Amino acid sequence: MLTGATGIAQQPPVFQAGTTSSFMIFLRGTPVGVEQMAVSRTTEGWSILSTGRMGAPFDVVARKVEVRYTADWKPIAFNNDTVVRGEFQRVITTVQATTAATDITVGTQSTSKTDTIDPASILLPNVMYGPYEALAAQLRTAVSGSTLPAYQIPIAPVQIRVVESTTEQIQTTARLITAKRTHVTVSTTTPPVDINIWADETGRLMRLTVPAQGLDVARTDIASVSARQVVISRPNDEPVRILANGFSLAGTVSKPVAPGKSPLAAVVLTGASGQSDRDELIAGIPILGQLAGALADAGFLVVRYDKRGIGQSGGRPDAVTLADHADDLRAAVKYVQSRKDVDGKRIAIAGHGEGGLISLMTAAAEKRVSAVVLLATNGVSGSDLVLQQQAHALARLNLTEPEKQARIDMQKRINEAAVSGKGLDALTAEMRRQIDNPEFQSLLATDPAKLMSRVRQPILIVQGDLDAEVAPSNADRLAELAKARKPPLPADVVKVPGVNHLMAMSVTGETDEYDKLPLKQISPAVSAAVVDWLKKKLLVP
Repeated sequence: MLTGATGIAQQPPVFQAGTTSSFMIFLRGTPVGVEQMAVSRTTEGWSILSTGRMGAPFDVVARKVEVRYTADWKPIAFNNDTVVRGEFQRVITTVQATTAATDITVGTQSTSKTDTIDPASILLPNVMYGPYEALAAQLRTAVSGSTLPAYQIPIAPVQIRVVESTTEQIQTTARLITAKRTHVTVSTTTPPVDINIWADETGRLMRLTVPAQGLDVARTDIASVSARQVVISRPNDEPVRILANGFSLAGTVSKPVAPGKSPLAAVVLTGASGQSDRDELIAGIPILGQLAGALADAGFLVVRYDKRGIGQSGGRPDAVTLADHADDLRAAVKYVQSRKDVDGKRIAIAGHGEGGLISLMTAAAEKRVSAVVLLATNGVSGSDLVLQQQAHALARLNLTEPEKQARIDMQKRINEAAVSGKGLDALTAEMRRQIDNPEFQSLLATDPAKLMSRVRQPILIVQGDLDAEVAPSNADRLAELAKARKPPLPADVVKVPGVNHLMAMSVTGETDEYDKLPLKQISPAVSAAVVDWLKKKLLVP
């Protein structure tokens, strides 16, 4: 048994007392409970008090959970009054030096036990999570590789090992929070249990997750759908609200460090399919965030925004189509043109993946747009793109040709049913749920050939040659469609070697490689291609 935490700064952690925080408790993504936590200073030192309730499968009502410490975080006592699955339970633990004496009452039965513990132990019960405020406080000064003694009431002493800590920024509707996220392991079992703890600037608990159990306890301000993690930012970034059709889009304006007095050329970025926020964070890579930084460094004003109903943007995402997203992009372009620091005659739009189709729709209808950049965008219809993706996936499976063809035929029927609305009865309930999505249905029905014929602006097509989601042949197809415009208006094509669909350097380009990529950044060659082309088209020195 260790006599105390090792590798810990000796000054006692200090965190904010006198405030009550509300938390939501999730199990595998489903809300199952709530808890209120309060921290206060006392004549003894610290008091942490919480109340709450959890539904099935826990079925717990916590009338009172209290833990007390001395001013230098030595444990004094713990007690709770709870009702678990309809039965009253009380646990009272008193600590004297290295002895923890616990009285346990369950219904009408009472038992007692005594354990030898480290005198600096953090007291952590099995019921409710308010006592983890003490752990969050002490992690403020813990370093990687250090250990903290703890007592899992009323079971046994354990050790908490600090694996690593990182700093994260979380934007809520009220403020930007600089949080410390610490990954720890608890030696309750073999292998140890992984726990992640987030604390705000004052050391107060913000979030606790136990991935193996699917448990997530989050403070309500960061559990809100309007909260977002700020994964990338620049010193002079400006948060903005963009008026759309009956709601507003939340975005970020990035500018050069020394923008000068002349109006700037501007670029508006839009992301791929799914729940894409302004940074388009995929597998740890903030695709749009990093591209915005490169463009701002090159002298452009750049706007990126959370998609409708995502992050801090308003609107409903459940019934949105590609045309709706194009309306939102038009609203962003209109906003950019209204800014005094922007040259309204030099505005470009750039879209990644599905965002490229949205950019084509916008450019066809919006005269304010001077140039278009398509990143990893399909040149075939959405239905054909899905079939291309399926063929690529089937080529990696050990199936017979008849088995592969059967799956292809089924996908064709699914695509046809999704677009036409006919033949849905022949599909399983699971298949119908998968295609009952207006955005997916509109993607299947979208043909880039029809969009391209209405676009008059110059176009840059950037494609990674290892893209496993949008095959490189799509870039060639887009170039053909651009050249077929009347009068002929060719597009510029840049194929970047070794780059996948995320615009990042890759080995195989396959989706199962995304999380394993060592460099969480888009390729500099991609950024350079976009920057150089836009400088020429928008006359940026």
